[in-house]
Amino acid sequence: MLKPAAMGAGVGLLAFLALRGVDIWPLVFVLGIALLFFRSGLAGRLNLGQARRVAVAIPTVDFQDIGGQKTAKDELCEALSVLHDRQAYGQLGIRPLKGILLTGPPGTGKTLMAKAAARYTDSVFISAAGSEFVEMYAGVGAQRVRQLFQDARAAAKRDGRGSAIIFVDEIEVMAGKRGQHQSHLEYDQTLNQLLVEMDGIATHEEVQVLVMAATNRADLLDQAILRPGRFDRIVRVDLPDREGRRQILGLHTQNKPLAVDVDLDVLSRETFGFSGAHLESVCNEAAILALRNKDAHLTMGHFKSAVDKVMLGEKLDRQLGQEEMVRVATHEGGHALVSEWLRPGSVSSVTIVPRGMALGFVRQAPEDDHYLETVAELKDDIAVCLAGSAAERLVLGQASTGAANDFDKAWEIARRMVFSGLSSLGIVHQEAVSSEVLYQTVKEIMEEQRARVDDCIRQRRVWLDQIAGMLVQQETLDGTELRSLMAPINDVIESA
Repeated sequence: MLKPAAMGAGVGLLAFLALRGVDIWPLVFVLGIALLFFRSGLAGRLNLGQARRVAVAIPTVDFQDIGGQKTAKDELCEALSVLHDRQAYGQLGIRPLKGILLTGPPGTGKTLMAKAAARYTDSVFISAAGSEFVEMYAGVGAQRVRQLFQDARAAAKRDGRGSAIIFVDEIEVMAGKRGQHQSHLEYDQTLNQLLVEMDGIATHEEVQVLVMAATNRADLLDQAILRPGRFDRIVRVDLPDREGRRQILGLHTQNKPLAVDVDLDVLSRETFGFSGAHLESVCNEAAILALRNKDAHLTMGHFKSAVDKVMLGEKLDRQLGQEEMVRVATHEGGHALVSEWLRPGSVSSVTIVPRGMALGFVRQAPEDDHYLETVAELKDDIAVCLAGSAAERLVLGQASTGAANDFDKAWEIARRMVFSGLSSLGIVHQEAVSSEVLYQTVKEIMEEQRARVDDCIRQRRVWLDQIAGMLVQQETLDGTELRSLMAPINDVIESA
């Protein structure tokens, strides 16, 4: 803002020029545009901006509000205990950590972890995004980094706190590997300034600063920032296991009226691979569906529909003709039949209701979370993928383009088998296998499972026809209904 004296001098100069007969309006117009640009444009770009850097004294999120992630929370609490009781740890010569990096897939709660850390340590919390530090103007990023650390210390002193946490989300934007940007060195200057600021964090300061950052692409970070003394600890915030999913579902349904048929244990089993954000969305979508249907309570049906919506999208208004409906029912019935044949009790539901890009789908619910697969399990996965096309070919006389995605999945599983040393090639290295050898080996695996699936469907054709017929009539079959239709199959398996 211009000082009053300078403004008065400017007005006096314009008045003098007007008395001398000079046309001052072009000059007034130019000065007005310059003042507007300076105040709203250039000043906003070259300064950090108070509106963009708001210090939250103590976030309301607590570690108890974060379901699952027991290992990550324990490791984080251990690291934060130094800030929590600096005097006791100082007697053992333990220095406070300067930085903690949270890594893991999107939606697993990394930002919530950082906020909970600030509450746990009674620290001022200042957050920023990595993209805020990189501009086209040279030196802006470095200046913003300096200002960030100054703001953190000032906010802590103002609030009478002994520590401050700076949280940088998506840090790979500003801390990527140096030397990759040839046009200018703004990225490198920004990273260099962050390294300098972290090196300057002293253990005897009045305000102890801790830098926390989150990324799902740790492989993009420069090695200089990952070394001890900067980011001293890397905490993995991974997808929750079954018990973790149960806890997260419990947290997000606390404020929702649940019907007596809702079983969160079943839901946690059917949501393998879901992140905390996915599970929160499932609970929210179930409540929206209940409101849409004017139901007073959330039922298990609402939750299962919400799981389908989160996975594939909303139901489409697309109306299938009778011939296409029979084909889709046969295709999905083939998937369900072979899945139940190989893994009894694995199918949660099968439907021919179009969602997203899928005309129908089979949702499976494994009994337990699996992180490793054997050769037999991988072959079973391939067989389930090939079953839809095989059912179309054997029942309707020819396959369709609907199996393209199934083939992609089956081919990828077979490739994984080859490079895991689980094929006829034995132990191999990816660079040592030619494309021709890889193709022939994968094709061999696929043909073996195709013949296996064909035999299964031919022997159980009567049950496939029943499943497809029921799908055409009611569009969706629950896993229990499916198994009631296939009850004789268990007798066949036991006598085989």
